[in-house]
Amino acid sequence: MATNQSPSPEPADPRIPASAAAVVDLLNSRPHATPALPDTLDDPGRAGEILSPFDPAGRRVPTPERIERVRAVRDHLVAVLAAGTPAQTAQAWTLLTEDGSELTFQQTFTAAGRPQLQQVAGDPVVGRIVLAVADLVTADTWSRLRICGNERCAHVFYDTTRSRTQRWHSYEVCGNRTNVAAYRARARSGRASDG
Repeated sequence: MATNQSPSPEPADPRIPASAAAVVDLLNSRPHATPALPDTLDDPGRAGEILSPFDPAGRRVPTPERIERVRAVRDHLVAVLAAGTPAQTAQAWTLLTEDGSELTFQQTFTAAGRPQLQQVAGDPVVGRIVLAVADLVTADTWSRLRICGNERCAHVFYDTTRSRTQRWHSYEVCGNRTNVAAYRARARSGRASDG
């Protein structure tokens, strides 16, 4: 008898910060790829799993209102990654800022004197997502988040290469497919120009 269990999660890559991995999982919850994968936030159980790194209360099933707020933030973050021009990037960051206008943070200091932001108002899950992204930007690792260069895939990944030039989330799958398709297109073009 078949069961409808989700596959075992892959082991965490030690090169990827936990907060970055959580943001990548959130961004990949959107419908993407061809054929389109479903929005996994539509499944309350899966949504709870995806949002658990951001949920200080540890609730397993998020409310529909929270899901809608998270979707808006997710869409703006994907727009930042997909932006083709500085103006588009700026617009996406502006929309994220506007969507988070109900969030209020207070600067505090740790016992060691390190400054940190602590959320004092607004949805705590959305606030933790925004703080995770702010930490990635501050640590200069946000630019490591990429959308796969294979348009039929569009999976978000964390670029672990030293040069930050990784184009595909999986070279074996998307890189090979893209390279084979480009080779075949060049070969067809060469044959057409010879004939």
